[in-house]
Amino acid sequence: MKQSKKILIVDDEKKITEVLQAYLEKAGYLTVVAYDGRNAIKLAETELPDLILLDLMLPDIMGEEVCQVIHQKKDIPIIMLTAKVDESDMIAGLQCGADDYIVKPFSPRNVIARVEAVLRRVERSQPEILKIGTDYLDVNFQAHSIKKNNEELHLTPTEYNIFELLVKSPGRAFTREQIIDFALKDEFDGYDRSVDTYIKYLRQKIEPDPKSPQYIVTIYGVGYKFVP
Repeated sequence: MKQSKKILIVDDEKKITEVLQAYLEKAGYLTVVAYDGRNAIKLAETELPDLILLDLMLPDIMGEEVCQVIHQKKDIPIIMLTAKVDESDMIAGLQCGADDYIVKPFSPRNVIARVEAVLRRVERSQPEILKIGTDYLDVNFQAHSIKKNNEELHLTPTEYNIFELLVKSPGRAFTREQIIDFALKDEFDGYDRSVDTYIKYLRQKIEPDPKSPQYIVTIYGVGYKFVP
């Protein structure tokens, strides 16, 4: 099952967030909403969105500052939403790290098209094949293929989803709840320790020594992270 992309919508106008949510969810995306900059920064850290729709004019922190703070922590593509039409404002938004700029009022369909275009660019910029160790693991994201010492590994879809989640954010610790949200979805049995079982099976397949893992590491009191 292909993992649905998650979009964080940041706007203090509830009507706008509701319209964007409706169109994005109809297009197959998951959505999370923040109505101010502080919550946007927090949700970018906890929800791990694939893209952020960020209003420039927020009640507490300007959108440019929110964009800069988020990019200091994570490389998440951001599309600015604003009623400002001056060229200088657009340039300021792009200079703070935004990937695109949409002026209000906008067509929700245009927003969806822009979201899809930015996500395609991000996916194309990611390496198709990732080598881990001295040719120990070869990961082909497009083919959903993992080779260990040049031999194909057979992972279940859930195992692959967990592996991909961890590998694409090396060094970042994920809680069990985050892993469930992003990787297990319909297979979640309501018991968060089931994540530990999947991690155990995954380690048995990819680690040189599963009893002393070097790639998928336990962060006690938090969850798991990938160490390249």
